[in-house]
Amino acid sequence: MQLVGILAFVVALLLSVMIHEFGHFVTAKRFGMKVTEFFLGFGKKIWSTQRGETEFGIKMIPAGGYCRIEGMSPGDDHVDDSRAFYRASGGRKLIVLGAGSFLHFVLGFVLLLVLFMAVGTTQLTSTIQEVSQCVPPSTGSGACTATSPESPAKKAGLLAGDQIVSINGHRITEWSKDVEIIRNSAGKPLVFGINRGQNRVSQTYTSSAPDLEITITPTTRVFNGKSYGFVGIMNKFAQVRSGPVTAVKKSASTTGSFVSASVKSLVSLPSKIPALWSQTVGGQKRDPEGLVGVVGVARVSGQAVASHALSVSERIATFIMIIASLNIFVGIFNLLPLLPLDGGHMAVAIADEIRAFYARLRGRGRVIRSHQIIKR
Repeated sequence: MQLVGILAFVVALLLSVMIHEFGHFVTAKRFGMKVTEFFLGFGKKIWSTQRGETEFGIKMIPAGGYCRIEGMSPGDDHVDDSRAFYRASGGRKLIVLGAGSFLHFVLGFVLLLVLFMAVGTTQLTSTIQEVSQCVPPSTGSGACTATSPESPAKKAGLLAGDQIVSINGHRITEWSKDVEIIRNSAGKPLVFGINRGQNRVSQTYTSSAPDLEITITPTTRVFNGKSYGFVGIMNKFAQVRSGPVTAVKKSASTTGSFVSASVKSLVSLPSKIPALWSQTVGGQKRDPEGLVGVVGVARVSGQAVASHALSVSERIATFIMIIASLNIFVGIFNLLPLLPLDGGHMAVAIADEIRAFYARLRGRGRVIRSHQIIKR
């Protein structure tokens, strides 16, 4: 099963590369540039087909891919000057060069959208799994004793399987956040809207009135020196699918989190290189929080898919999350202003435009520079 996960990761990675190169291809064609090759992999050619002026194919080493645009390589000869990359405006060059990374972000966002809408994520729901019999003491084992007072939930008659759909008229939409109403209301009566009659684990709520309303006053409980409201319920975890609007918001928020984490990782990258060298060459124990390469990510993906501790849907969700985060990271990494990354070519294109601007100010002609072939 772990091998299946690793193979799935490899296929997903190659598809990501293909989509990246497609971004270069489609924008170059849109601006009238001549694209002669579009290959997945490197080395010896395995298969290819000619479509118009472009040869599409697969090569032996599945370690990336490339899109050859005429006029990008310094060795290009006899190119159609009117359609060469170096003849394009600075803006068009930047669009073509940045299209690959842009599609990584799009792919990451779409994968997250599929995750939240179709697969679902494990969330704490508002369905009660267990009702505490008492208010546990703040010290000791926390178990109920003969002198422990009855919990507010037990006293009010809440049952396992009840679904809390509202509190004081506030409709529950995300229990992990809405539970704060209880925690902040010690000693204050709250009206719980309850749906009863079946074992509910859904986070989907109707606009109709709840089956019944129960008034409960949370008691005060102290934990780690902080007081909070306590009613005595434990809620169920379930794989929950989000509606379209919520899924879009969650996907955007998660994408932003991935972008932020990727940037932080890249900023801290130079400081981790010495430790990685010592672990690789010096035989030191590997830091679990250290750098992880593509092979390491593939192994983690395989372990996630093979894990018996997770349900099938949880395995799929974990795999999608890994691929989405990887695409966001690769998109950010590719924008670094270093050759041969796209960001390096973009930096060269920007520098060319700055030189051309100053040349125009001095009444001189534009100096045309060519770039390297786009490769992954």
